[in-house]
Amino acid sequence: MTLSRTNPPIWLALLGAVFFLLASPLAAQEPAEPTAEEEQAGEEGAEEEEKPAIPPGAELKVSPTELTLEVGDKATLTATVVDGDGEAVEGVDVVFFSRNRRRLGVNPAGEVEAHGPGSVQVIALVPKEAEDEPRRAEALLRVEVDVTIPNPPVESVEVVGLPGAFYSGTHLTLQARVVDITNVVRDNVEVAYSSSNPDVAAPDGFGGLDFLAPGTATLTATAEDATSQVDIQVARNPTQRLELTASADEARTGDVVWFEAVGRDASGNEVEDLPIRFLVAGQSATGILAPGATAQIEQDGAFVAERSGIYNVTALGGSHSASVPVRVTPRRVNKEIEFVGQGKVSDRRTSDLWVWEGTDGRDYAITGTWGAEGHAYIWDVTNPESIVLIDAVRVDARTVNDVKVSEDGRVAVLSREGASNRKNGFVVLDVSEPQVGVRILSRFDDQLRGGVHNVFIHDEHVYALSNGRRFDVISIEDPTQPYRVGRFELDTPGHSIHDVWIVDGVAFSSNWDDGVVAIDVGGAGMGGAPNNPVELGSYAYPSGWNHAAYPYRSESTGKFYVFAGDEAFPYGELGRDPRAAPPRAAGWIHVISWDDWENPREVARYQVPEAGTHNLWIEDDIMYVAYYNGGLRVVDVSGDLRGDLYRQGREIGMFMPYDPDALVPNSPFVWGPQPYKGHIFFSDWHSGLWAVKLKDPEDPNRIIGEPH
Repeated sequence: MTLSRTNPPIWLALLGAVFFLLASPLAAQEPAEPTAEEEQAGEEGAEEEEKPAIPPGAELKVSPTELTLEVGDKATLTATVVDGDGEAVEGVDVVFFSRNRRRLGVNPAGEVEAHGPGSVQVIALVPKEAEDEPRRAEALLRVEVDVTIPNPPVESVEVVGLPGAFYSGTHLTLQARVVDITNVVRDNVEVAYSSSNPDVAAPDGFGGLDFLAPGTATLTATAEDATSQVDIQVARNPTQRLELTASADEARTGDVVWFEAVGRDASGNEVEDLPIRFLVAGQSATGILAPGATAQIEQDGAFVAERSGIYNVTALGGSHSASVPVRVTPRRVNKEIEFVGQGKVSDRRTSDLWVWEGTDGRDYAITGTWGAEGHAYIWDVTNPESIVLIDAVRVDARTVNDVKVSEDGRVAVLSREGASNRKNGFVVLDVSEPQVGVRILSRFDDQLRGGVHNVFIHDEHVYALSNGRRFDVISIEDPTQPYRVGRFELDTPGHSIHDVWIVDGVAFSSNWDDGVVAIDVGGAGMGGAPNNPVELGSYAYPSGWNHAAYPYRSESTGKFYVFAGDEAFPYGELGRDPRAAPPRAAGWIHVISWDDWENPREVARYQVPEAGTHNLWIEDDIMYVAYYNGGLRVVDVSGDLRGDLYRQGREIGMFMPYDPDALVPNSPFVWGPQPYKGHIFFSDWHSGLWAVKLKDPEDPNRIIGEPH
């Protein structure tokens, strides 16, 4: 590993002034002298066999050009580089990767294996730089192979969630569990229902069942060639009236009002298992007729409105109904976000950040760099109006994607990708005295050769992602002698991991198609520990874009949520050229209610239509989201959460970091936020470290987040 640091006394004294005069934080630095490791690496590189040059007009030929595979089938792709005369160019390395490893795996030899249904592309390419990870490599030659994997046949279908009693004159929405021959639960299979006695129980053709008269019937569910049957006994409906109550008669947009409907018989007793359907209609304050278009009520009785106005919630129980009105007023949480200061980085891309209080009582931040020369920067942010660069560290890497600092503020960890010797891993720093200088304590790369994209520090352990497949748990109780104590990896086909965040001894990993996985590493009481991670539960959603997860217990309700962030670039991929404007991102924040490990449920979302998410942070019932080209977003997440938080007016404010001197001028691309001591710090890919503050409109001198 190559690492160097430059902090002579003159450099420390003059760096702050030079930094603000020059665009680049490294402009005043001379190139570091090569270390012994660098010289050795150079000698080893010189001894390596020269790779053949790719002649002009060369092509990459891949066979077959397209494939259709059943789940579990394998095939082999062959790739050859040919020159302009069609002759093979020997010795050229061709690499493969799958666009969706969950559905289709591919190994370095070009052998593909179908794991799950769908349409997937396999990319074959000749990388410009051999050490680049294939997914991020700039290609000299590239070919795409379309692979089609049809759905496996259905094995079984079962009607689930039926109540304990059925009453004439009522309607029930049916639920079915469909499982295919690969034991995958399917939600994309049409289920047809039929009844042996439609005069008693009649399917409506839309997944519902009408109970018309007392009697018996057999309900049959059919999905492809699979069938199942349920015997139904319909009783006379004893309901005489319906009672409907609400938890409040007034609310703001975004607030949840809880409705409860109870059927009563002639004696006033509750009718058990009476199916209730809720409807909502009304008129918004703007005069727009809103039969459910700007408000919703779920079948558990949770009502929420996106626009102010008066709404009527109606409960239906057979032939009986009851209605209750609700007045909804505007949420009015908007506040101004004001620029405070900036630590400019204009000659390379900035990645993640971490802000902390040093042992000397001053405040510091560390930022990484992406696709450059392996630098991390240390900033003094005690005065956010005057952010000062005080040190820089360089490691053998192209990208220092992630930076984290220990709970006691003494140790930092830098992730490494694209090392010249491909060993990657991470670097441990002593940051206990940043004003004196940052000192490298150790490196760890054992079995982490594929690149560490993200890390997390928790209770003297580093949780380091390994090659996008698992996380390894490394003890840094002695930060000069790190050692592995455990690891966690999913066993699903084509699994992958992007990030991990740990709270109270529970790790939440983000796993793209596999979604968010909760793992006990010492805090859930399920036998987990750093050396024995135990899976608690998981939640996946159809898009497969799960990129980050932030666990949070609501201060206002005590409910536990996981905020799962997407990352997607459907309008074009991020390029290698650091000065090229990036494409528009997509994706949103999925709000998952997770008070029961075995039953997570998505209840809300925050979706900005014109942009997509990256990293996020939540504190004091306020969510801070780096929304790439959509800038920094600040969102009110107090109270119960249901529905579309963006449309409910929960966005407190936004800030677009325009900078004409940025790497890509005036092209905001916000990467990661962190609230800290009344300010919001965030990193921007093109322009470095920023500090802003959220102002209280009723008290312009008070900063949100500071105590009264």
